[in-house]
Amino acid sequence: MHHSVIKPNSWVALKLPSGVTRVIQVTPNTSISLGKYGTFPANLILERPYYLTFEVQDKLPEESFSRLRVVPPSELYADVFAEEDAECANPAAGPGSNNDAVIATAAGEEFSLVDAESGNVIARSTQEIIDENARQKLTQAEIEELKRDGTNAGKDVIAKLLLSHAALDQKTSFSLSKYKLLKTKKYIRRFQVLPIDVSTFSNWQLEERDASKILDIRAEMMGLVGCWGNVHYGGADVFLEDPKATTEQGEEALAPLQEDLLAGRWLVVDDTGGLLVAAMAERMGVLYSEDDETEEAAEEGETTEKAEEETEHKHESDTTSQKDTEMVDGQQQESTSETTTLARHPKRPRDNKPRDSDFAVPFSQTNTITVLHGASQPNLSFLNYWNFDVTAPQHPPHPLLNHLLTLSWLQLLKPELDTSYSTPPLTADPETLSTWKPSRRGNFHRKRRRYARVRHIVDSTRAGNFSGLVCASTMDPISILKHALPLLAGGAPVAIYSPSLEPLATLADCFSVARRTAWNSGHVAEIQGKTAEELEKWEGSEQFPLNPTLLLGTSIQTSRARRWQVLPGRTHPLMTERGGADGYIFTGWRAKPAEGKIAAKGKFKRRKVEESVSTPASA
Repeated sequence: MHHSVIKPNSWVALKLPSGVTRVIQVTPNTSISLGKYGTFPANLILERPYYLTFEVQDKLPEESFSRLRVVPPSELYADVFAEEDAECANPAAGPGSNNDAVIATAAGEEFSLVDAESGNVIARSTQEIIDENARQKLTQAEIEELKRDGTNAGKDVIAKLLLSHAALDQKTSFSLSKYKLLKTKKYIRRFQVLPIDVSTFSNWQLEERDASKILDIRAEMMGLVGCWGNVHYGGADVFLEDPKATTEQGEEALAPLQEDLLAGRWLVVDDTGGLLVAAMAERMGVLYSEDDETEEAAEEGETTEKAEEETEHKHESDTTSQKDTEMVDGQQQESTSETTTLARHPKRPRDNKPRDSDFAVPFSQTNTITVLHGASQPNLSFLNYWNFDVTAPQHPPHPLLNHLLTLSWLQLLKPELDTSYSTPPLTADPETLSTWKPSRRGNFHRKRRRYARVRHIVDSTRAGNFSGLVCASTMDPISILKHALPLLAGGAPVAIYSPSLEPLATLADCFSVARRTAWNSGHVAEIQGKTAEELEKWEGSEQFPLNPTLLLGTSIQTSRARRWQVLPGRTHPLMTERGGADGYIFTGWRAKPAEGKIAAKGKFKRRKVEESVSTPASA
């Protein structure tokens, strides 16, 4: 769930009056620039609630920055309140009458022209026929001067533009409302702060950034992928017990894989930069951090841990050379100073539980996302907008740390060729470790922990029994399913997104009724004598690229949400919607084929059933 207030270093979306959305990181003691709308200090919106509308005020003579004012709802919806008051005062007129004093505005329009003497609201009607450029007395130079000298967050500029219009009285109320709304969007200095969720981020990436980075996937398509993939909360976290391995023990001391604990796991192939993973994590409840720790508290914990490690290094290196002793003594003095500073500003008590061994598995056995990628590191850069960096070696606490597992296709198909999996872990006795420098000891423990993580990820993925498969990739979907289908549990859903139809149509043909009938007829020479397990890992042929019995209920679908203008006699889709790919989704369900042939034999004879009706005895 989102924080209720804006936290330091969090990413937020600023919605401007023109409809443009800007995604920024709120860093303390910095300035936020909104272009022509103005610049203000980021500290002014920290610890403020979301969904507030702010107004950028004019700079005071003695200050070098602009202050903000929270716009109250009574001002935002003044036209709505005035309309309701007018309807209550004159109920006979009704909302559909020809009374031009109060006419309802369209949804999303926040401003209206109010007569100062009568208090009537001038709003919208049916036409847009007046050319404001031809009737505006003010020149562009005069408008620019008004913008420079204007006050009251741009509202004075709007009022002067309306008053200087030569044909304002000739406009219909609808045309007048649209003219005022156009000028308001252009000159008013307001913005609304929204939290970053998957839907807001995808719309921003599609409309104002590079849509090709997320394969043109829209918010409604991500919703369909999550629904057809049955992505949901997978259960409470379950962790393997720490094996308490010593530094002298190797791979024999690894925590054994317990397949009966693996549940609520989804397999993902994501080429959208991590947007698909973020959408799934949001559904599974592991995208947003639940604690309210600030960045200062996190930095304090890291500094305290660093001080303790340096103190430990000093005690362990007393038997080394004089040069090493002097280096550690210098670190001890620095750590003592840091510890003293932290003691003056305590934030929370430190947990003194013993540290886990190198072979402790940090991942949960349930409610996890396993990402398959084709590079040395997965491209999940968009997760940075939710304060998670998959490449950070020492990451602050985040739910995805224990629920996001990544491995390459090489580690899945040929793990013996991957050095991080096949190379045995380093071992050393405590006496040898005590003679090493701190940096060498740190590398030793880091390599052992990485080995334990890689072994657990690869072994648990190859064990299969995944609850679903979700893909949004430029790879051939046939090549993905060839290796991913055997890893799914029976009845697991499959949802594959593609911006174009052709790859999914070719994939759907692999599971057609004709191919399934030919496969089950027993006349396919390539599958004769193979067991059910071997057929699940079918390598494919020209006639049967995939085993057609592994998926049932396959289909291809698409959906697109369009915004409509809903007005009497003028209802139609908005003509300003963006183009791009519509996108398509392939869906199906994993099936476990039965071994051997299934046939019903025997003679069945119908039996006539005689009904006996019992009547109650008369008294």
